[in-house]
Amino acid sequence: MEQILQYVWQHRLWRNEDMVTNDGRRVRVLDPGLLNTDAGPDFFNAKVEIDGQVWVGNVEIHVRATDWRRHRHDTDTAYDSVILHVVQLDDAPVYRTNGERIPQVVLDCSPRFAERLQQLVNDRTVLPCASQLPSVPAIVVTEWIQALAFERLHSKVDRIATLRDSFAGSWEDVCYVMLARTLGFGLNSDALERLARRTPLRLLHKHSDSILQLEALLLGQAGLLDANKANSDKYVEQLTREYAFLANKFSLKPMEPEAWKMFRIRPQAFPHRRIALLAHYVHDGFNLMHSILEAQGEKQLRQLFQVELTGYWERHYTLGKEAPTATRALSNASIDIVLINLVAPLYYAYGSLTGDYLMTDRAIELLESLKPENNAIVAQFVHAGLRCDDALTSQALIQLRKAYCEPRKCIYCRIGHRLLAEAAHK
Repeated sequence: MEQILQYVWQHRLWRNEDMVTNDGRRVRVLDPGLLNTDAGPDFFNAKVEIDGQVWVGNVEIHVRATDWRRHRHDTDTAYDSVILHVVQLDDAPVYRTNGERIPQVVLDCSPRFAERLQQLVNDRTVLPCASQLPSVPAIVVTEWIQALAFERLHSKVDRIATLRDSFAGSWEDVCYVMLARTLGFGLNSDALERLARRTPLRLLHKHSDSILQLEALLLGQAGLLDANKANSDKYVEQLTREYAFLANKFSLKPMEPEAWKMFRIRPQAFPHRRIALLAHYVHDGFNLMHSILEAQGEKQLRQLFQVELTGYWERHYTLGKEAPTATRALSNASIDIVLINLVAPLYYAYGSLTGDYLMTDRAIELLESLKPENNAIVAQFVHAGLRCDDALTSQALIQLRKAYCEPRKCIYCRIGHRLLAEAAHK
């Protein structure tokens, strides 16, 4: 509740502009101050006028006035700079450490605000604001979508920067881990990233001239060779023997087979086949990051991922079970997802972290040129009336759903804020 009061104060959502302290003095808020997310008073450098005199200092907010003593602010000199105590319930006067009484006001918030907030936060539907979206001005929605797209990109930059630091600045290692995660296409993303981290490029490069050894290392580390012993063929037997030798040589420990999700997955997306594709990119040396940076336009980028798997994988989707001639490793729709979730973030991160802003521009241009993702999240927003014409927008909608809608952070969402502000002033 205190967080909500802070929100109301920060955005000036109280009903009456002229407040009165509990000892009868008129208060006018000139500047609510800056929200403090660390220890100390809630708002710094506020400016308020009390009975015609302007005060500059800090503001503390509590649900009950007695929380001041309960939190021991009356004995903490850090709170002596508080010029105004803002509460929902005035149940006691408050004092500084020297005994001076601090002006105190009750924050008068519209019942409609609290009612609408409860509707948004407690509604169990996927999009509790769906019916109210048409009332939000288009400019508010458009600007928020743009901000969300960059928020999502910057969150990916942070993740990539952490990866780069862990790999001593090696962009190829970063690209390898991200490629693995992307090839999981959500369902097996975590497992494929674990596999890539457990089987680093420095190990794979020692055997990059042998596709057999690369597949043995990756499938063995994935824990998928033991799981296929009962259904093996000659190639699986070769892989199993090769992995046993390499695991003993390098003291390797495989993942648990249960890490992989197989239920209701199309054969083209089986983890075995995705791992074989990862091995393909490492064969003869992994240099995908270099190729991505050097690619000229979307056509050349697509060519990097239009891969035909050869050998064993021409007639297999999984181990030990022959199938009709397998299709291309990645469909055009899957390549779109790779461009969105691998290439664009790498462009943006590379540009941001190296100061090459032509690369950040390329990331935005790429996302704007690609079709929006076709998934349940995007469909929900489109059904609610939001337009989604490109991948930049679909990425923004995914950010909106995951960062704001799911955790019910409606007060931090510009759409939610607009709806709440309208209710607060009624």
